[in-house]
Amino acid sequence: MKNVLVISHMYPSSSNSVLGIFVHKQVQKLINEGCRVKVVCPVPYVPAFLGNIKKYKAYIDIPSKMVLDGVEVFYPRYIEFPGGLFLQYSGFFMYLGIRKIISKLYKKFKFDVIHAHTAIPVGFASISLSKKYKVPFVVTIHGQDFQYTIKKNNMCRKNVTKVLENADKIITVSNKLRNIIEKKELLDKTVVINNGINPEECVADKQVELEGDYVMLSVSALIKTKGIDLNIRAVSKLVNIYPTIKYYVIGDGEEYRNLKRLVDNLSLNKNVIFLGKLPHSQVIKYMSPKCDVFALPSWQEGFGIVYIEAMNSGIPVIGVKGQGIEDVIVDKKNGFLVEPHDLDDLVCTIDYILSHKDKAKIVGENGKKTVLSEFTWLRNAQKTIHIYNEIMR
Repeated sequence: MKNVLVISHMYPSSSNSVLGIFVHKQVQKLINEGCRVKVVCPVPYVPAFLGNIKKYKAYIDIPSKMVLDGVEVFYPRYIEFPGGLFLQYSGFFMYLGIRKIISKLYKKFKFDVIHAHTAIPVGFASISLSKKYKVPFVVTIHGQDFQYTIKKNNMCRKNVTKVLENADKIITVSNKLRNIIEKKELLDKTVVINNGINPEECVADKQVELEGDYVMLSVSALIKTKGIDLNIRAVSKLVNIYPTIKYYVIGDGEEYRNLKRLVDNLSLNKNVIFLGKLPHSQVIKYMSPKCDVFALPSWQEGFGIVYIEAMNSGIPVIGVKGQGIEDVIVDKKNGFLVEPHDLDDLVCTIDYILSHKDKAKIVGENGKKTVLSEFTWLRNAQKTIHIYNEIMR
């Protein structure tokens, strides 16, 4: 039985029950597969005098320790600057903040391996911990390290590289992320382990009654890179062919006002319905057989669990070529892939699905089979344990 120390600053807490839920799902399956796991989730330190501000009070109220679905989670504080300021030093500050709790933890729980989620700041802190306790460590790259951190400044890039060089094994959640790594010696120790779902959690007891003869859905944060504006523009072209088309938008974010204005300008208020941010259990209820197409033309996606959740429901799914979802979708076989930023391609693909519902249904059923065979948290945990065994040898 392996003792695994998971360190992730993305993990559910009393402040945010869905942050890093994918890490929690993996941890649960690792435990089910025989690992003993403790989780350390570093939380930004907030001075008490800022407790009157709702955003900061949520951090202050996070307990130092809690048991979440049977998983023991520790929440030590570390210094973090707002707005990504001094991001290049964040790994060092994190190490200072977590070393004491990990020292106490090690006396009762002698971990055999450290699993760091993200290179910066967690992986950087794990370099020192790995050397101190003489245990190997593996780092999982989820996307932010390669899509944001390395572009922040030259020192951030160097620190990400340092983590990759010191890690005993590198896991990326998609081939898209693996292909960003250029050095052969780093590629040789990099393996792709895609995220997954628990199929039993993606079955709704009762589906939402969706209006419209043609139904389209997306679920995402409402930010520029998700391409929700492309979906809306596609609907404006398709409404002439399918007047009763309904596009349900689940999610919230900084682009909401711009998207709402776009809907108003295109006179699509009867066709586009904003549902806001919904709990996962409610989202699944919208992924019903009545839904004809799930479209998320995001052009900056490390993987995208929501795609496989929709595929698990048998819905024909549209993703973007060159993104993480390419690991799952074979175009026109178990889903559909479109060119990034290409409105015409998106319109043609949606039109094909809506006008060939029987053929699209077969594609959706193939997508469900793909997910159930390879893209579950159980398969993810089994592959991850194989990595632990390899580096512990």
